[in-house]
Amino acid sequence: MRTPLVMGNWKLYGTKDSITALIKGIKEAANTTTNVDVVVCPPAIFIDHVANNINGSRIELGAQDISTNVSGAFTGETSPLMAKEFGAKYSLVGHSECRQHHNDTNAVVAAKFVCAQANGLIPVLCIGETPEERETDKTFSVLEAQLKAVIDVAGIEAFENAVIAYEPIWAIGTGKVATSEQAQEVHAHIRAWLKPQNPSVAQKVQILYGGSVKANNAIELFAQKDIDGGLVGGAALIVEEFIGIIEAAK
Repeated sequence: MRTPLVMGNWKLYGTKDSITALIKGIKEAANTTTNVDVVVCPPAIFIDHVANNINGSRIELGAQDISTNVSGAFTGETSPLMAKEFGAKYSLVGHSECRQHHNDTNAVVAAKFVCAQANGLIPVLCIGETPEERETDKTFSVLEAQLKAVIDVAGIEAFENAVIAYEPIWAIGTGKVATSEQAQEVHAHIRAWLKPQNPSVAQKVQILYGGSVKANNAIELFAQKDIDGGLVGGAALIVEEFIGIIEAAK
């Protein structure tokens, strides 16, 4: 059985005070829901602050993005070793906003995946299609290309220690959400596409849904056979919402 995983991506939000209050609010739910892994991904500047606040809890820490480089003259970037030193266990790679705003191509995302894993972080590979790609029936081919770019350089076995997050771009920050049937169809396709390459990996890898997950739709989404939790955006910043999503993953 795959352990459910709920990740909160805080994006470019938060202050020291609001983060302290948020962590305090979700600690109990994370500690008592022992069959669900809970991760928060704050802005890089707050990683140490969050690490101190989650100390002694079951909440794990993730970076929102990492560099393809461990060190060097790369102003503004975050080394995977630096994130790990301050307590990060996971890192998102290839989030749709990084692909869009930072020009993270499939090749760049694959390099970040490899660098994260080589330096002790669990990469969370974000994949997803644009509205135009969905409307022209390119969803599956786009997702396969994004996965293949990583497998070509890291190998299918790399997903023994990685997570996949399907985030339909048309459902991020829009209030839209795929129906549970639509989400399950895509998750099942991802797992089926991986299976011929390594049946064991296909069965074990956690695949999260990341499109406007909220407390009121999480139960139905997480009940689907191939949906193993959620990559949560805006709702992760609201204590009651995030607790509801954690509870839905039980």
